[in-house]
Amino acid sequence: MASAKRKAPAKKNATPASGSGAKSGTLEGRVRAVIDTILPMVDGGRFTPKRIAGEPVTVEAHCFTDGHDRIRVVLRWRQMAVSAADYEVDMQAQGNDVWLAEFTPPLPGRYQYTVMAWVDPFESWRHEFERRVESSDIRLALRTGVALIDAAAARAAGSDAAILNEWSAQLLAGLEDPAAEIASQQALALDPARAAIVARHSDRSLAATQTLELTVDRRRAEFGSWYELFPRSAAGKRGSHGTFKDVEARLPYLAEMGFDVLYFPPIHPIGRINRKGPNNTLRAKPDDVGSPWAIGAAEGGHKDILPQLGTFDDFDRLMKAARAHGLEIAMDLAFQCAPDHPYVAAHPQWFKHRPDGSVQYAENPPKKYQDIYPFDFETGDWRSLWDELKSIVDFWIERGVRIFRVDNPHTKAFGFWEWLIGTTQREHADVIYLAEAFTRPKLMHRLAKLGFSQSYTYFAWRNSKQELTDYFTELVTGPGREYYRPNVWPNTPDILPEVLQSGLRPLYASRLILAATLSANYGIYGPTYELMESTPREPGSEEYRDSEKYQLRNWTLEQPDSLWSLIARMNRIRRENAALQSNSGLHFCRLDNDQLIAYFKVDAALGNVILTVVNLDPHQTQSGWIDLDIGALKFDLDQPYQVHDLLSDQRYIWRGRRNYVLLDPRCAPAHVFKLRRRVRSEQDFDYYQ
Repeated sequence: MASAKRKAPAKKNATPASGSGAKSGTLEGRVRAVIDTILPMVDGGRFTPKRIAGEPVTVEAHCFTDGHDRIRVVLRWRQMAVSAADYEVDMQAQGNDVWLAEFTPPLPGRYQYTVMAWVDPFESWRHEFERRVESSDIRLALRTGVALIDAAAARAAGSDAAILNEWSAQLLAGLEDPAAEIASQQALALDPARAAIVARHSDRSLAATQTLELTVDRRRAEFGSWYELFPRSAAGKRGSHGTFKDVEARLPYLAEMGFDVLYFPPIHPIGRINRKGPNNTLRAKPDDVGSPWAIGAAEGGHKDILPQLGTFDDFDRLMKAARAHGLEIAMDLAFQCAPDHPYVAAHPQWFKHRPDGSVQYAENPPKKYQDIYPFDFETGDWRSLWDELKSIVDFWIERGVRIFRVDNPHTKAFGFWEWLIGTTQREHADVIYLAEAFTRPKLMHRLAKLGFSQSYTYFAWRNSKQELTDYFTELVTGPGREYYRPNVWPNTPDILPEVLQSGLRPLYASRLILAATLSANYGIYGPTYELMESTPREPGSEEYRDSEKYQLRNWTLEQPDSLWSLIARMNRIRRENAALQSNSGLHFCRLDNDQLIAYFKVDAALGNVILTVVNLDPHQTQSGWIDLDIGALKFDLDQPYQVHDLLSDQRYIWRGRRNYVLLDPRCAPAHVFKLRRRVRSEQDFDYYQ
C-alpha cells in the first residue's frame, strides 16, 4: 500500500455518508462518483468495528462512476481525541471496482476513517490521450490537457506550482511550433512524474465522501489468559477468611501458570439483610459470609472494600505486586445492591417498589435473589443514577484498575452501557470491559456492538465436534468478527457444566486445550478447575456444591493430580505462538472420526501455524485420517514437513494432505502441533523451521 501522508483537516463541506453530494441541505447533482460499500462496517455505520493498536487495518471500498471516466479514491484517517489533522493514503484499484488501502492506528482510542472518491478529469484525460493516434486529435487534446494542468497549478503553491507552470508553457510552445514532433509532445504530456504533481492538487470539490468510526483497543483486549479467584478463599488455614495479603502470597503460583489477568469477584462490603447461607440457603448463620454479589452494608458500598480483605493500602500493594509478576487485576462490576446498601436509604427512587412499599428484589424465575436489589433504569432520576454508577468506575480507574468484568449487563439498559463505555474509554482509552452475559445471541451481540471489549460465549455448552465447529466458525467468519471478541470459559462460579460433573481428568484436560486454542481470550475459574472440582449442588444442577459464592473454601493446591502443569504448558504455548493470539486465522479440518476434532490457526505475518487435534471421547482411544487444507497453509505438497507436538515434545514427519493420528485419552487427549517447513541451509543440509 502507498505510504500515508499527513493532510490538513477535511473541509466542512464534505459530502455526507450517503455519497449523494448533499451540501448545506441542497443536492449537488454534479457529484458523479459513488461509494457503494465500505468494509469494515457494522450496521451501516451505527456501531464501530474493533481493532488493536499497532496492527494494520485494511479498508475496502467499492467505488465507481458512470461512463468511462477515471476516478481517484483516497483513505483519510485520524485519532479523534488527539489529532487535528488527517493522514491520507491512496486506495489501490483491485478490479471489479474494489479499492483497498490500510492504515495502522498507533494508540488505543476512537478513530475516524473516511473514503473520498471523485472523478479525476486529468487522469481521465491522460487515459484517453495515450490512446490517440491521429495528429489533429492529439493537438486538440493537448490544449485540453494544458487547461487542466493550469487549473492544478492554480491550486498548488511553491515548487509544485512552478513545475506545473513550466510544464504547461512547454506544451504550449510545442503546439505553436509547426516543426515540433507530435510524438515527443505526446510523451511530454504523459510524463508520469509531473502527472503525480497534478494528482497531489486534484480538484476534490465534487468528491463523494463517507466517514466511519473505529474502536482501537490495547493488545490485552485481543489476547489474554484469565484466572478467577475469590480473595476470601485464599487463606492457607481452614476456616480463616482470606485477605489481599494472602492473594499476594499466591501470585507466584499464578504467574508460573502463565496467566495474564487475575479476576476477582466483588470485593466490597456484603449485605447482612437476607444474607444467603451455604448452598444458597435462605437463612444464614451469624458467621456465614454471604454472597459477594450482594453488595453494600453499614461499612459502605461499591467504593469500599470488605474490611476482612484488608485496607486500600493493602489493595494498592497487591496491584503493584501483581504488575511485578506480569499480572493485571480485573475487578467485577456488579451494578446491584444488598438491601442494606447505603444507596437504598439515600436514593429509594433508584429502585422498584412493590404495591406494599417494599423494594423488589432480583428474580429470574425460578431463581430468586432475596439478597439483591436491582437498579430501576426507568427511574425518573435516571441521570443521577447514571452519573453515580459512572463515578464507581472512575473511582476504581483512579486506583489503577483497567479491566472490568461486568456482571449480567443484559439486565441493565443498553443505552446506559453505550454511554458509560463510550465516555470512560474517551477518557481512558486503555480500559477493557468483559460482558458476562449468557443470554440470547442477539442480546449478546448488541452488547458487543455497544462497546464491550470482550464477551462470554456458549462454549461451556458446546461439546460435540459439530457443535464446536459450527459455533466457532460462526464466531470467526460471521458478521460478529468485526466487533465480538469471544472470551471462552469452560467453567465459572455459576456454571459447572454437565460434561465436567464426571470429574474425568481427560475431559478437564481436553476442555482446557479446546478453550486455550480455539479462542485468543480464555479463562478458568480456579482453583476448581486445576483441582477438577466436579460435584454439583444436586442432580441436574449446574451449581457447585459448597460453592464459594456463599461460603469460605480452603484449597490444597499442591495435589498430585492437579492440572497445574498442563495449564502452565498451554499458557506458555499460547505466549510463544502468535497464531494462538488471534481468532482470525482459524480453519477446521476434515477428519473421518466424529470423536476427533482438528483445526489449525495461522499467523501469516510470522509464518506460525498451530494444528490442534483433540480426542472428545474421555474413555476410548480414537484414531483417524486428518485432511489438511495445504493450500491455505501454503505448504509444498511434494515436500515433507515436520509436526512438533508442543505438549509431548514429540516430532513427526508428515507428507501431503492426509495423515494419520491416534490419541489415547489416558495418556494424551490432544496434540498441539507446530508445523515446520523443510528448508535447505547454506551448509547444504536440511532442517525444519
